[in-house]
Amino acid sequence: MHYRLSADPTLPHYIAVEAYLAAITTPAVELQLPAWRPGRYELQNFAKNIQRFDIVDGAGKPLPFHKITKDRWRIQTNGVTELVARYNYHALLATPYQLNAGSSFISDTLLYVNPVNLCLYAEGRIDEPCTLEIGVPDSWTLACGLKQQDATTLLAADFYELVDCPLIAAPVLQHIQYTVGDTPFHVWIQGGRRTDGAPTFDAERIQRDFRRFSETQLTLFGEFPEEAYHFLTLILPVPYYHGVEHRTSTVLVLGPNDEGEGLYQDLLGVASHELFHAWNIIRIRPAELLPYNFTRENYFTTCFVAEGVTTYYGDLMLRQSGIFSDEDYLKELQVLFKRHFENSGLAFQSLTESSWDLWLDGYEKGVPDRKVSVYHKGAIAALILDLHIRRATNHTRSLDNVMQQMWQQFGKPFIGYTLDDYRTITELVAGESLAWYYDLCIFGNEPLQPKLNEYLAWVGLQVVQEEPIAEQAGGIRLLELDDAGADGLLSRQHQMRWFGNPLTEPAHEGQAELVSEQKPGKDVVAK
Repeated sequence: MHYRLSADPTLPHYIAVEAYLAAITTPAVELQLPAWRPGRYELQNFAKNIQRFDIVDGAGKPLPFHKITKDRWRIQTNGVTELVARYNYHALLATPYQLNAGSSFISDTLLYVNPVNLCLYAEGRIDEPCTLEIGVPDSWTLACGLKQQDATTLLAADFYELVDCPLIAAPVLQHIQYTVGDTPFHVWIQGGRRTDGAPTFDAERIQRDFRRFSETQLTLFGEFPEEAYHFLTLILPVPYYHGVEHRTSTVLVLGPNDEGEGLYQDLLGVASHELFHAWNIIRIRPAELLPYNFTRENYFTTCFVAEGVTTYYGDLMLRQSGIFSDEDYLKELQVLFKRHFENSGLAFQSLTESSWDLWLDGYEKGVPDRKVSVYHKGAIAALILDLHIRRATNHTRSLDNVMQQMWQQFGKPFIGYTLDDYRTITELVAGESLAWYYDLCIFGNEPLQPKLNEYLAWVGLQVVQEEPIAEQAGGIRLLELDDAGADGLLSRQHQMRWFGNPLTEPAHEGQAELVSEQKPGKDVVAK
């Protein structure tokens, strides 16, 4: 299918869409608009944003059609071999922020499109190649992970690739490049100016820091899944924090543009998280999501792996690459612990239940003490597992080995994994049954603070609940244990092994041996 996107000639904030389908051989065609987008596991019903819709043949003559579901149309072809769906899409959110990392937006100075929002596909032809033509001035810069046929035309191998490659086009985009191994990385920034006119970010600092955490992640997995990667970054004048992962790119939406160092720390955190997704969920994908079914819910129980493990590694990679100091990383850990224990530490649902119910209300607060965050509790569960494996093997193995095995068995061959697959690999790496871990951390709903503190003590840390006093608010606080003796020194050494880059240390001496034992074989939310 060929698509053309442009500004609606009469209505502001609408994107005009023309979708051309050729080589028709059937008496009827069904066109489907996705009901949800990868990275956000809830129905979003994008069809509600379509104002007008009509179908014509190649000569411009109307064809009869009717709507058969909320986002599906059946067209009587009357013997024609090609048709054009013509419609417009309202690209302005009903919020003061006007856009997020999963939406689309159009103005006089920006075209930002997530194709999954507004591109139809023909039933039975979702695997066919697609082209996407962008109606913007030739002087504008276009940034996208798709291959370009020319300055304004993009190519996709199929609909799955098309809708997993957002784009931004604008008169001015800041472009920062770096390379890791043979892989080029591109950082595109729109709106990257403070109100005083100065750049929001230091380009050299971005280049240096992004290269460091990219190298650390690539070293962990041993290779990068794609030929190139793009960080599509939108800076707003209001507070915002959102990122969405894609096959060859990520969209990052941050603000406010005048925040300074805090905004840069947010950029590092969300960028590292989303890059880790290039392996974990984009390629290391649950079997229930392979392939995506865009018409309905795709229920799965392992979002704690997809999002929780990624949340854990996003900040850890910044520490292990040397971008974050110990203090920086411990600060992020405290934020993580506060979000879970103060908001849902006593929640009824387990991680597997909350993974499933993302499709119900997972991105809303919901009723008190019902669900947990697969991001926050999932990251804490990942931390406990990592420290358990390290303690049991004296750092010769870790959660890194688990993710390497997941990549080799499921991600690299691109076959879906199950919860049982993940459990099998974690127990193989640990060298023992992890029934206690799954019963408590994954299938259970008992508070995790006692078990977490057991493992944090091994690295000289502890989570405490402090009562409020005049000088400071109470709540969850992460403390470093004050022990100057032999035990304290040993705890600090364990912490250094955890915080350091274990891939340059003996921590992975068992990696090659472990691989040989295996048969060859898968949305950061606003703060």
